[in-house]
Amino acid sequence: MLAELINNLDWSPLIISLKTGAVATVISFFLGLFAARKVIKLPFRWKAAVDGILTLPMVLPPTVAGFFLLLLFSRRRPLGILLNDTFDIQVVQTWLGCILAATVIAFPLMYRNARAAFEQIDANLVYAGRTLGMSDISIFWRIVVPTAGPGIASGTILTFARAMGEYGATSMVAGNIPGKTGTVSQRIAMVIQNGDYVTAGFWVVVVLLIAFAVILLINLLAGRKMKNFRRW
Repeated sequence: MLAELINNLDWSPLIISLKTGAVATVISFFLGLFAARKVIKLPFRWKAAVDGILTLPMVLPPTVAGFFLLLLFSRRRPLGILLNDTFDIQVVQTWLGCILAATVIAFPLMYRNARAAFEQIDANLVYAGRTLGMSDISIFWRIVVPTAGPGIASGTILTFARAMGEYGATSMVAGNIPGKTGTVSQRIAMVIQNGDYVTAGFWVVVVLLIAFAVILLINLLAGRKMKNFRRW
């Protein structure tokens, strides 16, 4: 029965979820590093406000974030009309909408982890780089990022997992078009509504295995970072 299920299964939801998670992670990675680098240099009064704005999608219900994205990119709104008529770019009910929604929801995880990792770096390393005549960009990519590597890696993995499993905002912005915008999370919800608990259970197991792999990678990274510390 399991073999028959696997042979007859439509794998497009998993492929769409993996592609969406990968693209959203790449976007969130660079935006998260850039935002974290800029925020830690801000005065405290501005830092608190900007940090709150950047972290907001993490604490809002995904459907609320999806609602705001619809307001911005709907084809009946100015921005949506501009993108569609001028650049022939459509966000709502497209895979681009999947990527946008997943990026908005997952970005705070990358940003928060990167910022926390940057704040733990010894400032003397940066001063040493400046003494050697290195530019700020060179210091950032050759000293700051490698030093903060474990924290950045953990943030990247969590970002991918969050983006791949996004449901609420993705459903509102991109819909559930089979083979185009239908993700694993949407597929699980749909087959449960149809009473197909066998297929739903299979997809749940797939998601559980991916989630376990994510946790395992994070633990391995954390263990590598702590291996030089003695037990107490």
